[in-house]
Amino acid sequence: MLHKHVDTEDMIRQAKLSPIRNHLARHHNINSLAYGSRYATEDIPRYKMPEHSTEAKAAYQLIHDELELDGRPNMNLASFVHTWMEAEADKLIVENISKNLSDQDEYPATMRIHARCISIIGDMWKAKGAVGTSTVGSSEAVLLGGLAMKKRWQAKMKALGKDTSCPNIVMGNNAQVALEKFARYFDVECRLIPVSAESHYCLDIHKAAEACDENTIGVFVILGSTYTGHFEDVEGMSKELDRIQEEKGWDIPIHVDAASGGFVAPFAFPKLKWSFDVPRVKSINTSGHKYGLVYAGIGWVLWKSEEFLPKELVFTLTYLGDVEQTYTLNFSRPACFMIGQYYNFVRLGRQGYTSIIQNDLDNARVLSMALEESTYFDVLSDMHRAKGVFGYGKRSNLETIKETLSGVTDCNPALPVVVFKLSDQFKADNPYVKQAAISTLLRTRGWIVPNYALPPAVDKIEILRIVVRESFSQELVETVVSDLVWAAESLAASESEFDVEILLRKHDPIADAHKLDDNHQEDSNHGHGRQC
Repeated sequence: MLHKHVDTEDMIRQAKLSPIRNHLARHHNINSLAYGSRYATEDIPRYKMPEHSTEAKAAYQLIHDELELDGRPNMNLASFVHTWMEAEADKLIVENISKNLSDQDEYPATMRIHARCISIIGDMWKAKGAVGTSTVGSSEAVLLGGLAMKKRWQAKMKALGKDTSCPNIVMGNNAQVALEKFARYFDVECRLIPVSAESHYCLDIHKAAEACDENTIGVFVILGSTYTGHFEDVEGMSKELDRIQEEKGWDIPIHVDAASGGFVAPFAFPKLKWSFDVPRVKSINTSGHKYGLVYAGIGWVLWKSEEFLPKELVFTLTYLGDVEQTYTLNFSRPACFMIGQYYNFVRLGRQGYTSIIQNDLDNARVLSMALEESTYFDVLSDMHRAKGVFGYGKRSNLETIKETLSGVTDCNPALPVVVFKLSDQFKADNPYVKQAAISTLLRTRGWIVPNYALPPAVDKIEILRIVVRESFSQELVETVVSDLVWAAESLAASESEFDVEILLRKHDPIADAHKLDDNHQEDSNHGHGRQC
């Protein structure tokens, strides 16, 4: 079959020259109707300010309709970010959306609520004297935590009369990009520890200990890897650092990046030692907008006590008639999402949070076991396996599944995240099937399930990831399993290779013009993609 190339842009240009379009020049008296306005048929200035104003209804409808092209939030299985709150929470957020959290004198009730949140989270993380602040998310919180460690290290080295020009920080190369940003933005050498199947694709605490020296300002330990959901061993890392202090005299603190796990571990794994009851943990950050169950825009960072927050980082200032203390990277920020966090604390309590997180974990375990049962997929996450059992070679038999779901078997502490790949047998039987095609086919059914490589050293393994959130019900679990099986069987039944790259290839000259030139990268390592 022969086809001639068609220039769609030229087709649009020619259509606009048609006499039929002359009616647009005539005046219409229905501008109050969204689709009767000039924007319904005329070009929209997208990259410069329009010369004239338009009706509110038309502006709303224009933007609303374009945003309809986005994926549906409850079918976005890629994201950790919470996408649903109760109507009462929505109402509180809208009522307070105009409040600036920095206006302490103007909004004293809001400040009291903020103080309560810090106390509640400090108690949840087992530190009665904790000090901390809300942030716009975990990225800001990580930067603040790292900066405090750097300043404390500098003060210690100066007191010893030693050089302070070469600080370093240690973390696994599965770290979320915010942790690497801290190192690059604040001139700290980033010592990335390779991950492996043996370390469960997250921080190897022994290799991390070997990378430390007297210039190590601290170790970032992740409670909930964004790659596979595993909890890194905070207590084990602390013991390794105890050993180093005994042998070398280096007192190295831990900052726990609990962006996702900070609201999971206290409720699902209350006996796990990872927070301020571990002596070397001096600071912790979390995202309220992940398993804290609030919309995007709220994070938290806490220090065990004032001792671990250097005073030179805290600004005391007079603002709008009040004296306030602040330690944030940005000043003005919305108060409404912090208020949404407090609503959840009051509304859910420990019982409510425990119930929701346990439901998430149960649904994630059902999904994991169903994928294993299909034989089309290997599950790399271990949250559905008995405690101490790791690796996708350890499939669960029927009795183990029953015991796990009934609560008889303790499972590995981890996030409710299911990470999987096409099974080795499926790939052997269908060598022409590309795993990325699974993700692409699922998009045709509305699901957003990312396909990406594991961190360097194990990046030959591509994985698919599903984050189980509160809005991901048992019914949706059944549907997504059905659609995953459909995608695998459809690809296996195809007579030739499904070239997913063709479907994923996009070219937008204007959008491309706004991207930075890759040649501007000074270090090739800076250009590698990071998982979020």
